[in-house]
Amino acid sequence: MKSYIETERLILREMIASDDEGMFELDSNPEVHRFLGNKPVKHIDESRLYIENLRRQYADNGIGRWAVILKETNEFIGWSGIKLIKETINNHQNFYEIGYRFIQKHWGKGYATEAGLAFIDLTFNEMKVEMLYAYADAGNIGSRNILEKLGMHYVNFFEYDGEEEVWYEMENPNL
Repeated sequence: MKSYIETERLILREMIASDDEGMFELDSNPEVHRFLGNKPVKHIDESRLYIENLRRQYADNGIGRWAVILKETNEFIGWSGIKLIKETINNHQNFYEIGYRFIQKHWGKGYATEAGLAFIDLTFNEMKVEMLYAYADAGNIGSRNILEKLGMHYVNFFEYDGEEEVWYEMENPNL
């Protein structure tokens, strides 16, 4: 498996301990958490714990959310990547899900789509995964637009943790 991916504007790599300040900037912003249950982090130690959990996922599952670094400035701007979801969500279990989250000042610049396309390529062409899934808060139009730009197909609405969500799927075109 690759240790990093380079796109036109981004470097995608495994999260490391020194990403803690960027993660804290990201996850302490209430606007970033508007569609995530409104639970922004309050202390940088929460971001450090999140990074430790991600690093465990790399070891356990060989994949997880990766840091997104802007090539031009070498700045941490968020995360994107593939996660193995073991719990049951929308009647699916043990599935690969694509996700992303970016620092607010980097919204609307196409970074989520650019990173997402790189991870779709990795998932289908290197990992040989048959299906890729995603879900988002039903009211998060920005995230839904990104999923559609990635080529994912809307399937249904469902309830998760008391919130109305939307489910998207994409089949590996190479299988």
